[in-house]
Amino acid sequence: MSGFVVKGWCPDAWRPMMAGDGLLVRVRPPLGRLTGPQVEGLCRAAIRHGNGQIDLTSRANLQIRGVGEEGWSTLLAELQALGLVDPDPVREGRSAILIQPEWRDGDDSHAIATELRARLAELPDLPGKVGFVVDAGPAPMLSEAPGDFRIERGLGGELLLRADGRATGVAVQRADAVTMLIRLAHWFVASGGSTAGRMARHRAPLPAWASGDAVPAPSATPLRPGAHSWGAVYGLPFGRIDAQALAGRSAPIRLTPWRMLLVEGVAPIPAKGMILEDTPILHVDACVGAPACPQASVATRDLAARLAPLVEGRLHISGCAKGCARARAADWVLTGREGAFDLARDARAGAAPLHTGLTPERAVALLGAC
Repeated sequence: MSGFVVKGWCPDAWRPMMAGDGLLVRVRPPLGRLTGPQVEGLCRAAIRHGNGQIDLTSRANLQIRGVGEEGWSTLLAELQALGLVDPDPVREGRSAILIQPEWRDGDDSHAIATELRARLAELPDLPGKVGFVVDAGPAPMLSEAPGDFRIERGLGGELLLRADGRATGVAVQRADAVTMLIRLAHWFVASGGSTAGRMARHRAPLPAWASGDAVPAPSATPLRPGAHSWGAVYGLPFGRIDAQALAGRSAPIRLTPWRMLLVEGVAPIPAKGMILEDTPILHVDACVGAPACPQASVATRDLAARLAPLVEGRLHISGCAKGCARARAADWVLTGREGAFDLARDARAGAAPLHTGLTPERAVALLGAC
């Protein structure tokens, strides 16, 4: 028995998911940006209809936690009025578009993502976890972020289309990029990709028009907490922020897949629950764990905070083998199973462990000695 349930889909605003602390309502702001009034409105709604806690996910989405079933429809209407949720649930379900956060009006990333949003109706029905990545800045920033169909900058400066899981892609023109993305999505479905669930797991040979030897440019350094030419970058431990604290920063914000916020037009001054330095806690991925998640058998974040200063490299602590907080391998991963932890190295959650049945104290002793 796996001890957890694979649902095969991600929640959104139209399809909330029940968690241990109430409904989980995911919001995908267009182009990963909220205006000041949208920030204030979202936070007021999270306080009024949820428990006031908001998560920033590894796909640069926001999740409003603790929503009561009786308040969900009102919350949905408020989010639509703010322009944060599409009134068409089908379009909203297809809007999993991750864009590199330093886009500018009219640049390649902005133009391609905007066109893709306008053409969502042309996409096929895709598995719930499938998403698009538009990473067309001077150099890719989102190489490690989850996504299935990618537009990136190539080694020679060209734009390229790349299927996740393939090391190379094919050069495309900006005017054709969205058409090619949509075409690749249709091929994915037609060739049986829905059974695999994700592009990286789909082993069918790519069609000739989507297969090439164009190499992505070297990855740019992701954003770091601190001063930014546009304002300030704040790290959020485990991606969690209190809505009351965020509402106090009523400036435009851009979301990132690194659980950091780029707040526009502000000085880098301390703020409650937000970090301006690259501290160890920001290098730990930890899901909400028990009891907030009914599939987790262990508490995660207190242990993560204890281990953060002791572990070199990336640490992932998962309440179960699903690994919701981090899709890719980490240097060290602790996976909850039947009330204890399994420990693995250079692996994803649920991987074959080096040690099993660990208590939190034993995990601290082992990792603290590494």
